[in-house]
Amino acid sequence: MTETEAVTTAGSGRRISRRTPRTRSYHVRLGSLWWALPALVLMLLVIYVSTVAGGFFAFTNWTGIGSFDFVGIQNFVKIFQTPELIGSLWNTLFLAFGFVVFTNIFGLLFALALNRGLKSRYLLRTLVFLPVVVSPIAVAYIWKFIFDYNGPLNQFLAGLGMPKVNWLASPTLAIWCVLVVMVWQNIGFVMVIYLAGLATVPVELEEAGALDGAGAFRRFRYVVLPMIRPSVVIATTLTLVQGLRVFDQVMALTGGGPAGATQTLALEVYEQAFTYQQFGFGAALALVLSLLILFFSVVQQWATRERSAVEV
Repeated sequence: MTETEAVTTAGSGRRISRRTPRTRSYHVRLGSLWWALPALVLMLLVIYVSTVAGGFFAFTNWTGIGSFDFVGIQNFVKIFQTPELIGSLWNTLFLAFGFVVFTNIFGLLFALALNRGLKSRYLLRTLVFLPVVVSPIAVAYIWKFIFDYNGPLNQFLAGLGMPKVNWLASPTLAIWCVLVVMVWQNIGFVMVIYLAGLATVPVELEEAGALDGAGAFRRFRYVVLPMIRPSVVIATTLTLVQGLRVFDQVMALTGGGPAGATQTLALEVYEQAFTYQQFGFGAALALVLSLLILFFSVVQQWATRERSAVEV
C-alpha cells in the first residue's frame, strides 16, 4: 500500500505528488482461524486429553469397564517388582539402542555410497528406500517365512552343508531376528535423511581437504560429519523413539516369545490392557514407557547438541 504526499518545489510554486510506501500491520484474529478449529479440537482430544486420561487411570485398578478404585503408586511398584516386566524393559532397551546404532551406520554408509558419482544412484536409492513404504506387519510376516525352519534361509544353509537353525524358537537368536527386520526396513528412511544433509556439503570443501592431503576418513570426520550434524540429530532421535516403542515386528514375528525373550514394553501395554483387561496397570506401563522415551530423547538431544558456542 502507498500514500501520496504533496511536495512544493522551491522557486516554482508547483506541487509534485510523490508516492511513499505505507505498511499495514497484520493481526491474527480468532475468526480467521476457524478453518483450523476442527484439527485443533481433534488433536486436543486424541493426544492431550487421552494422555491425561491415561495418566489418571495409571493410578487406578480400572479394568476398562465399570467402576475403579485409586491404588496410588501400587501399579508402578508392581512393575518394578515383576521379573518379567524388568526383562521386557531390558529387551526394549536392547532393541532400541541396537536399532539406533545399526540403522544409522548402514543408512549413512548407503547415503555416502549413493550420494554422487554413480549413474544408477537414483535407481539404487529407490530400491533401498522401497522397504520403508511397505507395512511393518507385511514385512514381519515375509521375514517370518524366511526365518522359518523350512524357510529359504535354512534351505540355503542346508545347501551349503550347514545345519538348520530354529531362528525364531531360540531365546538367544529370536531378539536378533527382530532387530534384523527392524534395521532392514528402516535403512532407506535414514539414508534419505543423510542424503539431504550431504546435499548441503559443498564439493569445494572436500576437494580442498583432498588437496591438503586429507584421506577419505579424515575428510569425512572433519569436513562432512560436522556439516551434517542436524541430520545426525534428526535420524538418531527418530530411530531412538521408534526403537523404544517397537510393537509391530515383535507381534508378528514372535508374539513376545519364546519364553518372553522378545517381550517389549509396548507389547506388555497391549497385553495388559486388551488381553488381561488390566487397563489401569496397562496405563501405568504406558506412562513408564512414555517417560522412558522422553528421558532418552532429552539425553540424546543433549549428547548431539551443537558445541561450537563457547560458554562464558
